[in-house]
Amino acid sequence: MTILPLAAPSVAPAWKTKPSWYLVARDDRMIPPDAQRAMAMRAGSTAVELDGSHAIYVSQPGGVAELIEAAAEAVTASTI
Repeated sequence: MTILPLAAPSVAPAWKTKPSWYLVARDDRMIPPDAQRAMAMRAGSTAVELDGSHAIYVSQPGGVAELIEAAAEAVTASTI
């Protein structure tokens, strides 16, 4: 019997079962910060806010790296 990928049952999305983090760019003019906050809250994410535009990864690389490190440490600590 062949199972087509589109016919396979879906499982719970990862954002519902795994911890997540969201970086809100306070000066974003592409995705309004309030919309970013709402998406983060809906996903149950830990939200971190930084001053910067949609290109926050360019303008605040240190802050982005800190968020990634904090997320990695939290996940690592929870699996030990």
